Amino acid sequence: MHTRYFQILFFIVFAVSLFSSCQKAEVTSFTKVKIPTSSPITPGNLSGFLQGTLQTGQTYTITGDVTVKKGDTLYSQPGATVVVSNNAQFNIQGVLQLLGSKDQPIFFDSDTKKPGTWGGFQCDSAQAITIKWTHIDNTGGPDAGGGARRTIVVNAAIPVDIEDSWFSNGQDDLMGLFGAKVTILRNTISSSGSTDGEGINLKSGATGVVAYNVIFSQAGSGIKLETSKTIPFPQTEVEVYNNTIVSIGWRRGSAEPGRAVSVGVNAIGHIYNNIIVNCYHGIELFTDGDIAHTTYDNNLFYATVDTTQKINIRQNFYPSTGVGSPRPNDLISTKIGDKDPLFVNFDGIVAAPNGYPNNYDFRLQNGSPGYGTGLAKYNQDMGAYTTDNKGNQH
Repeated sequence: MHTRYFQILFFIVFAVSLFSSCQKAEVTSFTKVKIPTSSPITPGNLSGFLQGTLQTGQTYTITGDVTVKKGDTLYSQPGATVVVSNNAQFNIQGVLQLLGSKDQPIFFDSDTKKPGTWGGFQCDSAQAITIKWTHIDNTGGPDAGGGARRTIVVNAAIPVDIEDSWFSNGQDDLMGLFGAKVTILRNTISSSGSTDGEGINLKSGATGVVAYNVIFSQAGSGIKLETSKTIPFPQTEVEVYNNTIVSIGWRRGSAEPGRAVSVGVNAIGHIYNNIIVNCYHGIELFTDGDIAHTTYDNNLFYATVDTTQKINIRQNFYPSTGVGSPRPNDLISTKIGDKDPLFVNFDGIVAAPNGYPNNYDFRLQNGSPGYGTGLAKYNQDMGAYTTDNKGNQH
């Protein structure tokens, strides 16, 4: 009897321990996911209603708008290539699962490979979105009214998991995720937004994690947190940590400059371990944000020049238009060379145009002040590339 009792007790303790060990804020894409081989999609020209699986090593040409109906799923295996013509877009009402791998990423691009030449993924009524190890380039083509389209837009409380992917040369928001439950990890976002557009725009009760991303040369803000102006609850609340955010906010100009990270309209942010370099504004907390519950510290601010376009970048690390202020564990540059994060390769560009090539390496050299100065709750290091290999894999 006692033996049986202890066996049961052992398995209960083991199960609880196993469950607890799996409770992590971060989700990794290193576990292999089996992608269905049923319903393979035949290579060639595609448009209209679509479901099934894009196959490894195959090339597909999108000749008109594609719709994935509610209840249907569009999968992609690693190594599929999708070429979009005629300014087409994907309308996702069901489920989208783009599951590439490090060795075999998936590719989506226009036939011209020029910025703003296709419509991206319009997912307002989607059921779930998963994008891993996928290149998505040159989105933001004009809609029927001539306005640029977001690359990925969601307007529902659905799970959105975007990891280890590359995005470049969009024309508006790269990600506009409103009310979604987000996991946005280890992505690289480059040179997007023509004269407007945020890199990661989270509103209307969005919750989750944004970590280990590189965001370079975004027209508007790198990461923007807001709740709805008309529906204050549920609140947007997001952990924003270990991102590398460089040369942000210049194309939108002084009327509404872009910020590395902004928090407003009753949103809550938890902002730690980010490296912020050459951004028009650094971290801006607006008076209409939920500042009482917003937390931030252990961020590194640097500028490769003192002044550009008559703007003193260092004075804007925490701009006077906001209510944020330096924290005790921030690393704040006071002059060129002071608190330099020591990127492996960066020429110091401040204001770059839409579509500017990102050939930089934002890993940190030995001796970087970003090593060992992060808030350990998130990571011992700062920025997207960390010594524990949990960070960006690009």
